[in-house]
Amino acid sequence: MIRNYHLLLLLLLPAIAFSQERQQLLFNDNWKFYKGEVAAAEKAAFNDAAWRTLQLPHDWSIEGPFSNEWASGTGYLPGGIGWYRKTFTLPAKWTGKQVFIYFDGVYKNSEVFINGRSIGKRPNGFIPFQYDLTSYLKPGANNTIAVKVDHTTFADSRWYTGSGIYRNVYLIATNPVHIDKWGVAFSTPSVSANNATANVQVSVVNNDKVNKPVTVQCTLIDKDGKQVATAEKNITTNTKTAVQASCAFDVSSPHLWSIDDPYLYTLRVTLLSGGKKTDEWTDKVGIRAIRYDAGNGFFLNEVNTKLLGVCIHDDAGVLGVAVPEEAWIRRLRTLKAAGVNSLRLSHNPHADYLYRLCDEMGFVVMDEAFDEWEVGKNKWIKGWNNGQPGKDGYHTYFNEWANQDLRDMILRNRNRPSIIMWSIGNEIDYPNDPYTHEILNTGNNPQIYGRGYDSTHPPAARLGEISKRLVAVAKQYDTTRPITAALAGVVMSNTTSYPGNLDIVGYNYQEYRYEEDHKQYPNRVIYDSENGMRLSAWNAVDKNAYVAGMYLWTGIDYLGEAGAWPNRSNQAGLLDLGGFAKPEYYFRQSIWTQKPMIYMGTSPIPKTEDNGIWSHRQAAPKWNGTAGDSIRVNCFTNCEEAELFLNGTSLGKRTMADAKNRILVWNTVYQPGELIVKGYKDGKEAAQYSLNTTGKAAKIVASIYKDPMINARTGVQQIEVALTDDKGQKVYDADNAVTVSIKGPATLLGIENSEANDVDNYKAATRKAKNGTLIVYVRPPAKGGTYEVKLETPGMEPVVLVFN
Repeated sequence: MIRNYHLLLLLLLPAIAFSQERQQLLFNDNWKFYKGEVAAAEKAAFNDAAWRTLQLPHDWSIEGPFSNEWASGTGYLPGGIGWYRKTFTLPAKWTGKQVFIYFDGVYKNSEVFINGRSIGKRPNGFIPFQYDLTSYLKPGANNTIAVKVDHTTFADSRWYTGSGIYRNVYLIATNPVHIDKWGVAFSTPSVSANNATANVQVSVVNNDKVNKPVTVQCTLIDKDGKQVATAEKNITTNTKTAVQASCAFDVSSPHLWSIDDPYLYTLRVTLLSGGKKTDEWTDKVGIRAIRYDAGNGFFLNEVNTKLLGVCIHDDAGVLGVAVPEEAWIRRLRTLKAAGVNSLRLSHNPHADYLYRLCDEMGFVVMDEAFDEWEVGKNKWIKGWNNGQPGKDGYHTYFNEWANQDLRDMILRNRNRPSIIMWSIGNEIDYPNDPYTHEILNTGNNPQIYGRGYDSTHPPAARLGEISKRLVAVAKQYDTTRPITAALAGVVMSNTTSYPGNLDIVGYNYQEYRYEEDHKQYPNRVIYDSENGMRLSAWNAVDKNAYVAGMYLWTGIDYLGEAGAWPNRSNQAGLLDLGGFAKPEYYFRQSIWTQKPMIYMGTSPIPKTEDNGIWSHRQAAPKWNGTAGDSIRVNCFTNCEEAELFLNGTSLGKRTMADAKNRILVWNTVYQPGELIVKGYKDGKEAAQYSLNTTGKAAKIVASIYKDPMINARTGVQQIEVALTDDKGQKVYDADNAVTVSIKGPATLLGIENSEANDVDNYKAATRKAKNGTLIVYVRPPAKGGTYEVKLETPGMEPVVLVFN
């Protein structure tokens, strides 16, 4: 299991001390990059002196420029071809070691060369892969890794994917007798509060010249460093194939992993040969039990738990898909505060550290492999559902690579307690995109491309045939979690064996089918795998115990799946691209949390209600206007009642019992001053929220995001910027352009304003605020040192932040 340890040493420093077993080094620094095709760039002797030097992860697409010559589906950003090179020498103590290079993700069509020799290709841009470098390396001399990345088919996805080596790279050294890649499987087949049984399966490789006896020791260690269980197994390795060792042990009174208490043990696996340690592997594991019930949904440690989920994509706006871990910590903290307890990682495997964060922060996860199978889906080029779509995509490689890609997704993540299901596909059954059936001429099909049955498309029966194959592959590598898929056309899929091949069945935007299908298929476990923000969708989940939960589309705004130019990102999220909460976030918080909360915002009094699938409730957090104008105040709360005050005068109480669609509403007349809403539980004030009339933007206020999980010295700095009036109140309508400059060795990674139609240079040092807000990302210098970040806009006092 690959881990991104924060105390990794830099390769090739003379003071490095190496153990006799496994070493794993982050291999991200000092790569050379060139965008474009270059002849002979794989050759060790190639002169790359003029190439750009950079630090991985790197996404070249996000560097732009935005242009309507590219595809709306991928955010109007370019693809193309890119080359990466890195020259290095091996430490002398690595003589006799097996040396591997591990890529967590390269988008896409990568080919890796070592000293001019091609050692492998991987079309899928979301799957990690590893190559053995040992026989190609030159000890004591320079070695050159070259990677060609081909994203020429830029319109190959329905959302933004980025381009390049956009995830971590590791160099790994082991002895000839070692644990295989992803070669440890930890499971807990029996779990209770009093006792847990754990199984550890270890795959041991012997690249020595002779067969060797090996002792495999498995040890479980708690957070205090105490050894709580151990087991060992003696095996004889051979030089031809990996040998499996099975260990089992009991844990008395285990500390169970849960959403509210994500307790993790350390699992240590040690190999001994001839009395000497030859390999040692450690990772964090959790003890927990999951099960699903067709009548009562999902259970975690025998506690019936409704999945309160959101779907997320890989990108983070200006950062593209090369997203630092620190950005995800901030985003996940915010989502958790809204009551979110589950993530659907749409629609592909994500970065290694994101799964670790879910383990550590207490999210349960739906891990998803594919968005299309053997036939390409529509990829919109001139705006969503506009014009003629393209068909480029993963289907080109599906028949050759799908089994291996699915296998590797599972092997890489099977020890994660956070993962509670494996998905083999998203909306593969979208009617007529591509599969079809005669039943589309009848019935209710809210999602459909075209009208009715289309005989030119492949038959829906293929869904059953292919899903059967994929489920079988998945169950080869993990039987401890159910296999699922997110269905868009349940009416059509019910005519096939597709739903029956799955252990649990996801319904996308089809809550109207729950009751009928629950009666017709009483043994089917149903959950809402994707839906919009309508309260009716949640009510259908909440009132039916047999619906295991729901996943909102989406948790966070994302690049791509955009409208007509210049719209380049999708705004369906609870959080915007900068990771700031939107008004809809607070509505969901009022439904999904118990701790007393209250929020209010304003809007014009609408003539009609907008009840679109992805529509958000209008509640801008501002109290500015023209005296005497009519205005609506919308309030979201989980309190029993609320009272609104304007300049100290009560505008009346509202009760949730009488509220329409869980929104407390006051239609009033605007007067400048202070608006306060108070929430009451059991007749006592439990929460309060206020808005004040603001003046013009006069100040820059900058705060550095801090979290116990972020190293304040070495972690990427996230600077939250607000434009305020002279009293320090945020001016919601301020859109001043803020310029960021850095003095010292740090790097400006980008400025995000969350404006979906901003197609200016994404890497510029100046950006206009939106809603009075920006976020600035700064990477500290790798070797430490003092630096300053300066924020300025005309007419305001600059702000200088000093980092030591």
